[in-house]
Amino acid sequence: MVAAEVEADGCLADNIVHFARVLRKAGLRIGPAAVTDAIEAVQAVGIGDRDEFYTALHATLIKRHEDDPVFDEAFRLFWRARDFVGKMIAMMSPVVARHEEREKRKAGEARVSDALFGRQDDRRRVREEPEIEIDARFTASGSERLRKADFAQMTAAELAEAKRAIAGLAMPWDRVRTRRFRRSTRPVAIDARATMRHAMRTGGALILPRHRAPKRVHPPLVVLADISGSMSQYTRVFLHFLHALGERRRVHAFLFGTRLSNVTRQMRHRDPDAAVEACSATVADWSGGTRIGETLKSFNRLWSRRVLGQGAVVLLITDGLERDGIELLDREIDRLHRSCRRLVWLNPLLRFDGFEARARGVRAMLPHVDELRPVHNLEAMADLVAALSGEAPRGRGDPRRFPAGGHHG
Repeated sequence: MVAAEVEADGCLADNIVHFARVLRKAGLRIGPAAVTDAIEAVQAVGIGDRDEFYTALHATLIKRHEDDPVFDEAFRLFWRARDFVGKMIAMMSPVVARHEEREKRKAGEARVSDALFGRQDDRRRVREEPEIEIDARFTASGSERLRKADFAQMTAAELAEAKRAIAGLAMPWDRVRTRRFRRSTRPVAIDARATMRHAMRTGGALILPRHRAPKRVHPPLVVLADISGSMSQYTRVFLHFLHALGERRRVHAFLFGTRLSNVTRQMRHRDPDAAVEACSATVADWSGGTRIGETLKSFNRLWSRRVLGQGAVVLLITDGLERDGIELLDREIDRLHRSCRRLVWLNPLLRFDGFEARARGVRAMLPHVDELRPVHNLEAMADLVAALSGEAPRGRGDPRRFPAGGHHG
């Protein structure tokens, strides 16, 4: 057996199994076959080089691009070369914890720490939890801390709770007037055809007027979501919001990194987790680079005429950090703005209090958006729902609040 052959090298096989359990507890889907492959790969490459050891484990245990941040953080914490036990004790020290809390935690760090040291919290005395208040914007209750927690810093349990809260989020009820008509009992306008059809039943002996009114529908929602490395965690959670939204209105979903992918069909799965997994399998450049200008050009050329009818609202989810020239970005986002009824930019960088428009891409996009809002936690999503329904103050999403200059956090 392979595990027995590697056991002579300091029980390395047992450590790999334990490492796989940590990843599984952090929310990654890892089966027994992947663990066996990891042990065989490590036996083949050896443990002399740390980079080769990392590559062997990553190639056999990780199947999804969005799991890379969690794996990297788990590998860094679990396979420490020197003073592993001492550093674990230092991490669990309350004095050091208060000092480290000042620094911004990396994406996935909370999930890995919970997987590694979660049992330490279970041994502590159970404290009485504060009373949870009910937020009218949610049909399911949630604590104030969970509503304001950053998606990238949530543990696996908190992410599961956040997804349940998103599924119960009250959806927007905005409606727009269309050119079609519906029956009306109020004397808005005479429906001549319906009146004559009804009169034919009595041979014209009795003519009673029938009325009609303009039909109002939910406008289509078009979502362009960035799946680059810095945005993948937020986009993955936001896809759960889109799935809940798609059950009540028409939603067109597009994901982009270095190229544009239409995932509208994948988002129609009845199960939200299956829908997100189908999107991950469809998109090849998840957690890669980003080319916002080229992506908008592809959308405007191939999809805008198909999906931007009936007063569509566009949600653009990106941090605005364009790596190419901004001339193309400025031209294409202006065209997108002119083609839709409302363009809402959702930027997770707004979670920083000192955010200012210094990046070239951000400066190029700001003049062409109607609203600029955060999208990093449940409270921001609830505010977005209120904004789409017309219930939130427009000043909170005014992009003119962020003049060019300064640095963002």
